[in-house]
Amino acid sequence: MPARHLPQRIVCLTTETVEVLYALGEQDRIAGISGYTVFPKEARKEKPKVFAFTSGDLQKILAVQPDLVLTFSNLQAEISRELIAAGVPVYAFNQRSVDDILAMIATVGRLVGAEEKALAMVAELQAVIDGVRSEAATLPRKPRVYFEEWDEPPISGIRWVSEMIAIAGGEDIFAERALCQSAKDRIIADPLEIVRRAPDIIIGSWCGKHFRPERVAAREGWSAVPAVAGAQIHELKSAVILNPGPVAIREGLPALAQLFRQWAAAAAGAAQ
Repeated sequence: MPARHLPQRIVCLTTETVEVLYALGEQDRIAGISGYTVFPKEARKEKPKVFAFTSGDLQKILAVQPDLVLTFSNLQAEISRELIAAGVPVYAFNQRSVDDILAMIATVGRLVGAEEKALAMVAELQAVIDGVRSEAATLPRKPRVYFEEWDEPPISGIRWVSEMIAIAGGEDIFAERALCQSAKDRIIADPLEIVRRAPDIIIGSWCGKHFRPERVAAREGWSAVPAVAGAQIHELKSAVILNPGPVAIREGLPALAQLFRQWAAAAAGAAQ
């Protein structure tokens, strides 16, 4: 495809497509980003912030004269509609699984004429996945894991997180809810249901606020939960686990694997 037909002024309304374009060496094409962009850090200094995540001014996006806007999920359906009505090309991603994340990277590569680099990046991340899965096979037992995306009300983990828990050798105690796209469909109405499912490990990633393990441990009726009794309550920063981009695989997945190895070692020591 001739270079003149490739988008030259791209607006990325979520952090993961910014991350991919920088990794591909195509950051000069980025004309604007979301204010919630976290990776890479230099993007926040170099690129104008033209939108939040679900709110913002259409005119601020149009002012940077984009020839392509990359959006994410139904949460950005309204701004996607407004941009299309204004005559701006829009590509709306909706990656919800680990495979979807890899497919998104390949698609971004094709959109900017960097398909070979993108496929190499996919292969690198697939190697991380395969390595973590292989190592997880050596765990003596799978830990039962409760991943909490929010605390009031408690919300369990989304699909790619649940899949990464399994890849890393754990068992997501709310795996059946992970297929629900909307967070409201992953609300756990009865917090004691978490207690009844007896997680060995609790992982908190409260998007937008600091995780407080002591508050989790102090919840009424939770003292006998194996994760509480064994002091296995941990935080994974939302930036590395709840963004469905390369960072989730490159950093979030190995972090999960490390927590599970530490748990297995502690359990083995307690058994001696």
